[in-house]
Amino acid sequence: MDLDATDYRLLELLQDDASLSNQALAERAHTSPATALRRVRRLVDGGVIERRVALLSPERLGAGLTALVEITLDRQGAEHLDAFEARVAGDAAVQQCYRVSPGPDFVLVVHAADMAGYHALVQRLFTQDANVRNVKAFFSVKRAKFDPRLPLPAPAR
Repeated sequence: MDLDATDYRLLELLQDDASLSNQALAERAHTSPATALRRVRRLVDGGVIERRVALLSPERLGAGLTALVEITLDRQGAEHLDAFEARVAGDAAVQQCYRVSPGPDFVLVVHAADMAGYHALVQRLFTQDANVRNVKAFFSVKRAKFDPRLPLPAPAR
């Protein structure tokens, strides 16, 4: 899909605040509401915009423990990788799941209320699966930055 300066302006604005009304979005993008609506629909239909979400505060909602977890499997065949990925992706405590190379097979970002909640997650996802060889967790003591925005080309002026 070819994107132009208007598309990039709309994407930049939506990354800042996806709750903008179409009217407000059009005003800020310096385009008509009809054009903004049409363009955003095209970006959604083309898969450029995957979804629009609200970003919540884990601490204020009782998910104060964040862990980055490296997982190494015993068997790395495609069916084993797919099965593990499906298992962890289906768990609400797993916020992000990446297959990585080299090193471990997966890196996960998980949220739990506390260490007991993390232990329950370990039991649920890693201990009962005989194919998990190694689990290495890193616990966040401070989140210095969290920004899900993607860098975009500067809009032409």
